[in-house]
Amino acid sequence: MEFRTLYCGDVRVEHVGQEITLAGWLHRRRDHGGLVFIDLRDSRGIVQVVINPTEPDLDLDTVQEFRNEWLIQVTGTVSERPEGTVNMNLPTGQTEVLASSVNVINPSNTPPFNVNDSSNVDESLRMKYRYLDLRRPNLQENLWLRHRVVKHIRDFLDDKGFIEIETPILIKSTPEGARDYLVPSRVHRGQFYALPQSPQQLKQLLMVSGFDKYFQIARCFRDEDLRADRQPEFTQLDLEMSFVTERDVLNLTEDLYLDIMAKLAPEFSVTNPMPRIKYQDAMDRYGTDKPDIRFALELKNLSAEVQDFDFTVFKDTLAAGGCVKAISAPGCSSYSRKQMAGLTEFAVSRGASGLITIAVDEDGEQSGNSYRSVLSKYLSDAEMHLIAKATDASPGDLILIVAGKPKIVNAVLGDLRLELRDRLNLVDQDTLAFCFITDFPLFDWNEEKQRWDSSHHPFTSPTEEDEQYLDTDPGRVISKAYDLVCNGSELASGSIRIHRRALQEKVLAILGYTSSEMLERFNQLLEAFDYGAPPHGGIAPGIDRFIALLSRNATSIRDVIAFPKTQAATDPLFGSPDEVSTEQLRDLGLRIVPE
Repeated sequence: MEFRTLYCGDVRVEHVGQEITLAGWLHRRRDHGGLVFIDLRDSRGIVQVVINPTEPDLDLDTVQEFRNEWLIQVTGTVSERPEGTVNMNLPTGQTEVLASSVNVINPSNTPPFNVNDSSNVDESLRMKYRYLDLRRPNLQENLWLRHRVVKHIRDFLDDKGFIEIETPILIKSTPEGARDYLVPSRVHRGQFYALPQSPQQLKQLLMVSGFDKYFQIARCFRDEDLRADRQPEFTQLDLEMSFVTERDVLNLTEDLYLDIMAKLAPEFSVTNPMPRIKYQDAMDRYGTDKPDIRFALELKNLSAEVQDFDFTVFKDTLAAGGCVKAISAPGCSSYSRKQMAGLTEFAVSRGASGLITIAVDEDGEQSGNSYRSVLSKYLSDAEMHLIAKATDASPGDLILIVAGKPKIVNAVLGDLRLELRDRLNLVDQDTLAFCFITDFPLFDWNEEKQRWDSSHHPFTSPTEEDEQYLDTDPGRVISKAYDLVCNGSELASGSIRIHRRALQEKVLAILGYTSSEMLERFNQLLEAFDYGAPPHGGIAPGIDRFIALLSRNATSIRDVIAFPKTQAATDPLFGSPDEVSTEQLRDLGLRIVPE
């Protein structure tokens, strides 16, 4: 006999009267008098099976032994559910299977957690038994969604003339910011490969090779201290094109995402077209280069309005080259002292020296007191009105003001903006607001190490008009870099690359590389530029984070990866990373040095 003639999740009304055979896991059982009801689950879904003890071919003793997660086979006849028992929450909810025989394929131990509901189970336990965790319909749905998205990407790019090329996993260590995972060679003792942080140099070499349009669903590895919702190994769409401008790359990326959303997730509202926002504008308006543009609540610069105010905090801040900025929280003027103190504590925890609040009273005109604030001691009502006007504050709103260095002010108000978003439920969860951030600085000054760092990576091209400042004022140079952001999360990063050796060497020199270091780490790329390298650029969208955004039931990117690592970069299932034997170390010419 066949194991099955139909999947559990595919049983429909059109099968009524047919005899079918199913195979799946016992999801749930219910004993109702003499009848036993079983929810049988496979990779396609769940169907209800009815076991009637009057059926002559049923082994009732075996049925009584059934427990959750036993793998069983059922043969029976499809029937419509009786009136009043239909479950429209299930695709199979109009039908049930009247069992004529059941067979145990494989019993199961009692699972360490309830597969039907593991919401309150410690994540490390779920990951230790990930093969059980993955039986959950929600996680299976996530991985099917991932499969469909990746297939769609491949089909879309194939139609656009792209070729998929795999690049090596074992490469030379060329640190690009994070630490490499190193792989010792047994054959070449004392020498190491590295796992790629990205195929960056490899895809640029493919452009030199004459492949105009390349892509790859690439595995990437970074041995770094993990921030929230990061993985030491992750998947990205790696994409590169020759003879393109920034506009070409952004337009292609926009078309790809809009096509995915229209075909695979039409229930979402999507920004179309996707706004292009310059980096500095994003910092000025939202306090971050990863803005959530689903809601307004933009930062307002009050520096010009308050420069002549007789208030020491404002005067001293502006005199020291700082700024005064604010946001207006809608409907929050009635906040209690405790709530106000909570906002102040939040701001200070993010680096602010303090938080100034102005409550715009709804009945201010009648009472004659329009504003409530500590500033009332120092500023006139007209001056307070000027601030309210500059922040677009309405009666009932609460103005939040931060003064200090621009970098700190932007960061604090940017975080406060997101905090208010969540407190006040300011966004539609069915909206995906995409935008491109462009015109990043080419370099960031590292105060701690007193040197220039790359804002993106060292292969990013400066704009033609700013090349002249590389020798005299590197901080002024704007790059041809761009990010794709959605709902406050970075989904993709890319740039137009440098394709001329002299320019690449100049940028590397600004970053502190000596001539010998350049040759040691990047000679393969520099040498390739001497052989007619075409202008080229690309982008690398993250697959994991995008799927997590699309999924209705993912709480982190770990929910859309089959076998993820914990936030501590460990694998409870296999127990890795782990120690290796002395013999293995000796074979590689290695030994462990005590800390």
